[in-house]
Amino acid sequence: MKDKNVSVIEQYQKELKRIAWRLQYYARVRRRRETALNDYMYLTTPVHDHYRESHIYVMDLIDKIPFETGKQIIFKIYIQEKPETQIAKEMNISQQAVSKWKRKCLKYLYQKMNL
Repeated sequence: MKDKNVSVIEQYQKELKRIAWRLQYYARVRRRRETALNDYMYLTTPVHDHYRESHIYVMDLIDKIPFETGKQIIFKIYIQEKPETQIAKEMNISQQAVSKWKRKCLKYLYQKMNL
């Protein structure tokens, strides 16, 4: 009888954990969407010219990266604020490859800026 009660309790605990994880995930997704919307509104208001100029400067730097894969990865990480694991899945490469591309491109940009 006790074993049956314990297994039922464990099942409910597992289900509660799944629900909690799902709620956390949806809250994260919602926060990212709202943040992206706020960023868009921030860019479209005329008051924030400095932010627009720096955004244009960053986009210009990204365009100077000679590797197309590197451009995509840097854009997705720093502009779209996606995690490396998600980018790896989207591009069908490993997370380690995304990390290496990021490091390679940042090193390239650092060298370009210090010339």
